[in-house]
Amino acid sequence: MTVSAYRNQLLRLWTRTFSISALVDSYNRRHDYLRISLTERCNLRCFYCMPEEGVQLSPNEKVLTDEEILRLAKLFVRSGVTKIRLTGGEPTVRKGVVGIVAGLNELRPYGLRSIALTSNGLALHRRLPELVENGLTHLNLSLDTLDPFKFEFMTKRSGLEAVLKTLKVALESPHLQKVKLNVVVVKGLNDNEVLDFVEMTKDRPISVRFIEFMPFTGNKWDKFKMVPSSDLLQVISEKHLGLERMADETNVTARSWKIPGYQGEFGFISSMSDHFCSACNRLRITADGQIKVCLFDAKEVSLRDEIRKGASDSEILRLIGRAVHGKEEKHLQMEDIDVVSNRPMILIGRASMVDVSEKSVTKRSATAKGRIIITERAYDLINKSYSSESQSSMGKNPSSMDEAQKKVLRKGDTLTVAQLAAIMGSKKTSDLIPLCHPLPLTDVKVKLTCEAFEETQGTWKYSVVCQATVACEGKTGVEMEALTAVSVGLLTIWDMLKAVAGKEMVIGEIMVSEKSGGRSGEFHRP
Repeated sequence: MTVSAYRNQLLRLWTRTFSISALVDSYNRRHDYLRISLTERCNLRCFYCMPEEGVQLSPNEKVLTDEEILRLAKLFVRSGVTKIRLTGGEPTVRKGVVGIVAGLNELRPYGLRSIALTSNGLALHRRLPELVENGLTHLNLSLDTLDPFKFEFMTKRSGLEAVLKTLKVALESPHLQKVKLNVVVVKGLNDNEVLDFVEMTKDRPISVRFIEFMPFTGNKWDKFKMVPSSDLLQVISEKHLGLERMADETNVTARSWKIPGYQGEFGFISSMSDHFCSACNRLRITADGQIKVCLFDAKEVSLRDEIRKGASDSEILRLIGRAVHGKEEKHLQMEDIDVVSNRPMILIGRASMVDVSEKSVTKRSATAKGRIIITERAYDLINKSYSSESQSSMGKNPSSMDEAQKKVLRKGDTLTVAQLAAIMGSKKTSDLIPLCHPLPLTDVKVKLTCEAFEETQGTWKYSVVCQATVACEGKTGVEMEALTAVSVGLLTIWDMLKAVAGKEMVIGEIMVSEKSGGRSGEFHRP
């Protein structure tokens, strides 16, 4: 062993001694694979990745700089990461991509063995030789159809020939260790092309991976559009007898197969029908610097903010360790995955608070209202049982009440408790609603009114109306604070009266009735 090699080996051992535990979760999974999103931007508009209405991209100042990316990459490699994949959006639209690859290449003495890129290939064929020269070792090309008309339908752009040209350049590059094609299969759209993609492995040393259609915000995911990998394998095995199952590498996401005599192979990434959570070894850093420990978990922790606060390497590693340790054992079943708060695929990528720094401070107020429908029994209890006369008579003859009524009374005055809860709820709005700004409220008024009216002849309807007016001097409005106050107040009434009203209660008609202040001015609901 040369002196240089011996020094590098000692360096790897030393750097990992203090930090390797940061990437081991509570289920003893060791994470040695890091995916870094370089940008949220893309030159295609694939429907399964980007919502039809588009997305609001992070401003440039929120995106990690080249230096921040390389600093984080070094921390992860020193902690045990051996493979880094650059993703997007489309990573090749980032101007500094070649420099980032070159910077990653300098981390090999710390243990980095693989530098990979996932690209749509649209504009890559010209830049690929330079990327490979600077250290790129693996390439994944996203290509969902071989039909030019279908390509334009799925991506909202033309360009199939350009992607195929990139594939040709990649296969002619002797220093690329592996070239893969990623094919997202959607029932009724491109599932009839599966055999065509398999045929591409006959004369090319590529790996085609069929990916199940996955749910993200805005991509109109439907389990009936998702083709299980087992169905695809059945189709292929009927066409090609004697398929050979390949030995899977540790932590591999794709189950791979090979047709005897073919140069390449094909496999399935079954995130939906047959997840591989028990062997998951990957972490993600989004373009705006959040660490995401699971693709289908909306929880994120900002590493960017810590870097820009001046955090040391050890402090950032502790934050990474806490995030990794909180990783769940497995993601939910496909029907239960959170597609509301989880990012669209293009933004694995972000959710961000609106920047109000340029707004002026003004007096603002908002009033919201809502209603809870209750039973006659609950209405009578609220209106009658708290009068001094009723309280006195009940004290003398408690047997006149049933257990449910007694349970309600033991909790206290329903309307008073609900009023206090509504006021407290308004003050906690920014803790409950993730992207709300914390505001210094100057006044909160909550009014609760019992109402009874004859809905039809002889049929009465009973309810409690909650009205909250919130005021502040700030840079943004207080509509959310007013709505939160009403919501919490009505929920408290439900909790207080559930012993006597139970499932018959209905909360509804929650709305902003008026507001003032701010750029939009006055608003009064008729």
